[in-house]
Amino acid sequence: MPALAQRLGTAPVAATTVMSVRARALSAAGAKVISLAIGEPDFPTPPHAIEAAHRAALAGETKYPPQDGMPVLKEAVRRKFRRENGLDFTPDQIMVGNGGKQVLYDAVMATVDPGDEVVIPRPSWTAYPLMTRLAGGVPVAVNCPENNGFKLRAEDLEAAITPKTRLVVLNLPNNPTGAACTRAELEELAAVIRGHPEIWVASDDMYEHLVYDDDFSLVSFAAAAPDLADRVVTVSGVSKTYAMTGWRIGFAGGPRSLIKAMTNMQGQATAGVSTVGQAAAAAALDGPQELVEERRTIYRRRRDLVVDMLNEAPGITCRRPEGAFYVYPNIGGCLGRTSAGGRRLETDQDFALALLEEAHVALVHGAGFGMSPYVRISYATDEASLTEACSRIAAFTTGLR
Repeated sequence: MPALAQRLGTAPVAATTVMSVRARALSAAGAKVISLAIGEPDFPTPPHAIEAAHRAALAGETKYPPQDGMPVLKEAVRRKFRRENGLDFTPDQIMVGNGGKQVLYDAVMATVDPGDEVVIPRPSWTAYPLMTRLAGGVPVAVNCPENNGFKLRAEDLEAAITPKTRLVVLNLPNNPTGAACTRAELEELAAVIRGHPEIWVASDDMYEHLVYDDDFSLVSFAAAAPDLADRVVTVSGVSKTYAMTGWRIGFAGGPRSLIKAMTNMQGQATAGVSTVGQAAAAAALDGPQELVEERRTIYRRRRDLVVDMLNEAPGITCRRPEGAFYVYPNIGGCLGRTSAGGRRLETDQDFALALLEEAHVALVHGAGFGMSPYVRISYATDEASLTEACSRIAAFTTGLR
C-alpha cells in the first residue's frame, strides 16, 4: 500500500473529538451519558436566519459564490464590525470562510513559512498548534497561569518573541478557560507588539458576545490598538452567538494585503462558501438582536450554577470566568487517589476517563489544551443536565480514596 503523507504525524485527533467519540460509544451501549465535552450552543438557529436561507434558495441563489464572500454578507459583516467593534473596513478588507476555523487556517497559511514561530497563549484551543504545524510552523506556547486569571501577561509575551516569530494568536474570551482581557490589559500587549513590526496578530473573537459581568466591557484587540490595524486580522462568525455551528460561516476583517492572501489560500482548498448559508448569516447579523442578550443571560445563570456546584465538590476548585461557555476547574486535589471503580488517577486525562466510565459524564482533560491539572467543561446545555452532571462529578470526587 502506498505511504500516506508525513504531515499527518503533525495533526493528531483533537482531545475534544476523542472524548466525544468515547461518549457516543458509551451512549450507544446504553449508558445515560451527559456530554459537556463539545462547545456547541444548545439553542436553535434564529427563525429569520432559516427563512432567509429558504428565500435565497427559492430565488435561485445556488450558484458558485465569490471566493471572498457574497456582497450581501460582506456588507452585513462591515456593519457588524462598525456597530459592535468600532472597526471600519472596506469590502476588500472583509472575507468569508467555511467557519471561523477555516478563516484562522487561511490566516496561518498566508503568514507562516516553514520554521516560523507562532506564539499561542496556553491553555488554548487545540486547533491553533495543529494548524501551525501543518503550515510547517513552530507553535510557541506561553503559559497563562490561573493566578493571573488565565490571561497573557505582557512580559511573558515579550519573552516568547524571537526573530522567528511571525504570528501571535489571541483568543478572547478564551477557549478553554473563558478568560477575557480588559482594554488596559490589551493595551499592554499592544505595546509589546508595537516593538516588533514583523509580527502579525490574529484576534479570534468568536465568543465576543458571551461576556457576563456588568462591570466588564469586552474590546477587540484591533480597537484597543488602532495604530496596529495594518497587522491585525479580526476573526469572528455566527456559530456561537447565533447557534449556527452547522451553517459553517466565519468571517474576518483586516489589512487588504492579508485578506487577499487569505482568500487565495481558501481558493486553493474550498473556494467559496455556501450561498444559502451566507444568506442566513447576513440575516442573523442584520436582524433582531434581542435573542443575543436573552441567551447571554441564560449562559450567565448556567455559568454561576456550574461554578458554585463544582466549588462544593471535594478536590475541585473553579475560577468564575468572564466569558465564553466554558469553565476550567483545577482538579489537582483529586490526583494521586483512586476512584471507586479502582482507577488510579495520576493525570487529568485519568480523571476524565474515569469520570466518563464510572459517572457517565464527558468532559475534556486539560492536557489536551496544554495545561494541567485541569478539565474543560462546556455549560452550553440545559440547567437540568448541568445540575445532574455536577452532582455526578461531586459524587465521583467524594468517592475517591
